[in-house]
Amino acid sequence: MEGLQRMTDTGVIAVMRDMTPETIIPVAQALYDGGVTILEITVETPKVLTLMEMVKDRFGDDVMVGAGTVLDAETARAALMAGASFIFSPIVRKETIQMTKRYGAVSVAGAFTPTEIVTAYENGADMIKVFPASVLGPRFFKDLKGPLPHIPVMPTGGIDPRNAGEYIQAGAVAIGAGSTLVKGTTELSEAYLTDISVKAKQFITEVKKARK
Repeated sequence: MEGLQRMTDTGVIAVMRDMTPETIIPVAQALYDGGVTILEITVETPKVLTLMEMVKDRFGDDVMVGAGTVLDAETARAALMAGASFIFSPIVRKETIQMTKRYGAVSVAGAFTPTEIVTAYENGADMIKVFPASVLGPRFFKDLKGPLPHIPVMPTGGIDPRNAGEYIQAGAVAIGAGSTLVKGTTELSEAYLTDISVKAKQFITEVKKARK
């Protein structure tokens, strides 16, 4: 799948919470300038569908935007109708995966244990988000690759530029970066946007370095 390949090739997905119509484009631009072009906007954010449409209108195919924290198929469908290219969920829900696949989008289900990971994959998820990864650490991903080398997994939760490369070396196909990259509640300023771009570059650099 082209979308999944693009996500794994880039290797860094920005998890964006607390965005607003005023902040979404400047922050998305800062991420883009830093090389992060896969943007997950969480659905509990007010006007989330509008925010996704704004990003798509501004960046077109240069940025891949999707919805995060999706708990049910109805929410997934609404996001897909707004143009989401992928659906991230913190849980394994068969109906959400099926709805996402029905519309040709990338399904990323959330799991924590090997049983949940296999269940999500067997139900059609393209990639498994292991959350919260900070509880498990990179060693979990290394050990997981022994019995389950065929399942693409990515950590989210507590990932920063200092440990991102460790997760990639341990077998993760990508990483999800939330508040360590973007804090939606931070007041918009040139310094803040510059900081986002710098951190985005650091994440991308560490992922590339780890893959070598």
